[in-house]
Amino acid sequence: MPQLSVIVYGPNAQGHLTELLDSVEAHPLLDAEIIVAAVGDWARETAEGHAPETIVVPLPEGTGDAAARAAGAARASGRWLHFVHAKDGLPAGAPRQLAERTAELDAEPGAPVDVLLFDHVVTTWQTAARASRDGRLLAAVGREGLPLNEAADLLRLTPILGNRALRADFWRAHEERLTAGDEPQAAHAALLHAGRVACLNQAAYESRELRPESLPPLDPEDRFALIDRYESLLPLAKDRRATRAVLYDLMMRDLVRTFAGENLPDAVAREFFRRASLVAVRWRPENHERPAGVEGVRHALLEEGAYTKYRAFQAANRTRRAAKKAVKSRKKELGAKLRDQQYQRALSRPVNPHLAVFAAYWERGVACNPAAIAAKTAELAPHIHPVWVVSKSNEALLPPGTDYVIPGTRRYWETMATAKYLVNNVNFPNAVVKRPDAIHLQTHHGTPLKRMGLDQMEHPAAAKGLDFDALLGRIDKWDYSVSANSHSTRMWERAYPARFTSLDYGYPRNDVFYTATAEDVRAARRRLGIAPGKKAVLYAPTHRDYEAGFTPRLDLAELADRLGEDTVLLVRAHYFYGGAASPLTGLRRSGRIIDVSSYDPVEELCLAADALVTDYSSIMFDYANLDRPIVVYADDWETYRTTRGVYFDLMEDHPGQVARTQEELTEIFVSGAWRDESAAKARAAFRRRFCEYDDGRAAERVVRRVFLGEPEDSLPPVLPIEDRTPAPTPEEASA
Repeated sequence: MPQLSVIVYGPNAQGHLTELLDSVEAHPLLDAEIIVAAVGDWARETAEGHAPETIVVPLPEGTGDAAARAAGAARASGRWLHFVHAKDGLPAGAPRQLAERTAELDAEPGAPVDVLLFDHVVTTWQTAARASRDGRLLAAVGREGLPLNEAADLLRLTPILGNRALRADFWRAHEERLTAGDEPQAAHAALLHAGRVACLNQAAYESRELRPESLPPLDPEDRFALIDRYESLLPLAKDRRATRAVLYDLMMRDLVRTFAGENLPDAVAREFFRRASLVAVRWRPENHERPAGVEGVRHALLEEGAYTKYRAFQAANRTRRAAKKAVKSRKKELGAKLRDQQYQRALSRPVNPHLAVFAAYWERGVACNPAAIAAKTAELAPHIHPVWVVSKSNEALLPPGTDYVIPGTRRYWETMATAKYLVNNVNFPNAVVKRPDAIHLQTHHGTPLKRMGLDQMEHPAAAKGLDFDALLGRIDKWDYSVSANSHSTRMWERAYPARFTSLDYGYPRNDVFYTATAEDVRAARRRLGIAPGKKAVLYAPTHRDYEAGFTPRLDLAELADRLGEDTVLLVRAHYFYGGAASPLTGLRRSGRIIDVSSYDPVEELCLAADALVTDYSSIMFDYANLDRPIVVYADDWETYRTTRGVYFDLMEDHPGQVARTQEELTEIFVSGAWRDESAAKARAAFRRRFCEYDDGRAAERVVRRVFLGEPEDSLPPVLPIEDRTPAPTPEEASA
């Protein structure tokens, strides 16, 4: 019996079924079966033309989705069912992830989990693989199975069947209720009937939105089906207070949006409003509070059945919004004009040869390569005055005595206009003018595994919102680009085609990995609260473009238990999430799991750690300088590689050991494989390739070349890797 039955159903809409089946064939399934409930001859012929192990259930043209799902499920033999519409897709490796996760759920003691919820990406006729908004809801719940009433907000997940897997026995027990109504009704009904639900905060489905103009038009009276849907669902939540409240809120939101957004004939609109008013009053929970503001007024008028008042309120609200928008636009226009005038006046002044502007990570503060360069500049070129660009929200975090400017202020534009040196690990804003006698130094902030710059054009999930013409304008301002290895040099030249000079000097932020002393290592561990004799493992996952928020991809409590009392986990969420790693809140008090998401500098975390666990983060390239063990946890490699794009195969060119599941990761540490001979051999090859220019003197080379103007041949040469001595390990530092 397979663990998972993937049931593809529906007609071959716009030929997308071919893409779906091709993607599944490209990644053979070990513990899953594929069933195609093919509606119409085109879908049947397409399905029969694929792998012979695919089970094809031919269905007549016009068979509805619910009937097609039922027909496919009737042929399924798996323990779990995943319904996939023929127009949609499956990210690479998704069935494997679901089979593994459902097998874990089956092995857990206690009442069974009936529904597994997971994330998805959204593809439209204009964009590809855009992250859904569901990730934060899934992250907030975690992985533990629980009754819906304890996590009622899960009803707010996108109501499609593709982002949930159903236990086969559960499906059979409730099939009649799960095939009644449209797909959102079935998706909600599955949760409302489930005994327990569980979550997986990974994208395992691709929902494709077809262009509305390519679909048959809706009959105006079809809008009444929305009311019928909630009339059917709300009785299922009658005795569950939290669940009923969330479901009622969803209903009111959908009713108001449908009425406000549709240009319905007046007779249909009046009838919809009347029915919606009745259902709103009938199912309103006791003591239920309406939303604040305009939305609350809408709800009140709907419950009152005041159609004429509602239309008048709509008209007044549109007028108010238009007036407010006009005033705001005018203020913005005047403010921008004033700032532009100030900037233009400042640009007419001479460049100050002793002024340098530093910035890092979109104005976060003193950090990364710019910080290391600024420190070395103070030592070797004290005549240069540094000014940091920092956002208002990070102003209080600056080291005492730091001279800084806030973006958008008058002094900011004056400083940007007159500084001789502009140093950043990302780009400065488009509006910053490149003066002929100013020097722009781009330091970057990592070695690229993932696609960057123009190379993201082939991966819309990574490039969403990116204006490539504006990007080219920004990189044309670069005079110098700092590189840590020849791989980076080649990739920067490819991803950022411009006339900059590559400084193959190493990353200044990595100098500390060769200059730190045993006392520095001990002090870092003391600051983090790591007791002497404890082993510290740093877990630093990266951002997923296809996920909405951060959640540990590991069960950290379980991992800590398996690794034992002598191991401390340092957990660092990616900086995109602002250090607000809410899933860690309940763990950080244990002493063996320490949330270091907001801890800076990250280099100090590396010095304190005996080993690194990461996925695709550039921290692995930096940490490799310490010549300490690295384990790659690549549970979603296929999905990441497909949606983000990569420059090389990390599964082949990795820095130590690779784990694809939590059990494999645990075994690597328990067995000692994390620091065995094969891991050391892989790490040595990785260091030769990616730590090529890092030797502890990168910042000095940059300052001498850029700020002091010394010729290339007078700079300290890069030491051969065999002649470099990394900072002591924690074990050596404590000896």
